[in-house]
Amino acid sequence: MVQAGGIAGEQLRGFIERIERLEEEKKGIAEDIKEVYAQAKAIGFDTKVMRKVISIRKMDRDERQEQEALLDVYLHAIEGGQQPAEGPAGTPDGTAPDGSATAAQ
Repeated sequence: MVQAGGIAGEQLRGFIERIERLEEEKKGIAEDIKEVYAQAKAIGFDTKVMRKVISIRKMDRDERQEQEALLDVYLHAIEGGQQPAEGPAGTPDGTAPDGSATAAQ
């Protein structure tokens, strides 16, 4: 291997070329995904909602529930501070099911 300033040139070239190949594959996959969205849109599906569904499905259950609770709190805060009859975490007093306080308190 050729050493240039302490760097193994052949090893570095191997990494660079591998990353370049993966970037090309990623580009191809992105184009495929774009095409699937276009097909879904052509038959009437809302692609913005589809993207949100995919985003939500990537989250684990606890993360999703926390995000939904915060969204509810934020929406109510900008709508004049009116809290729903049930607290944002699903309990009447707004605490989480384990009894801890939520961000709204």
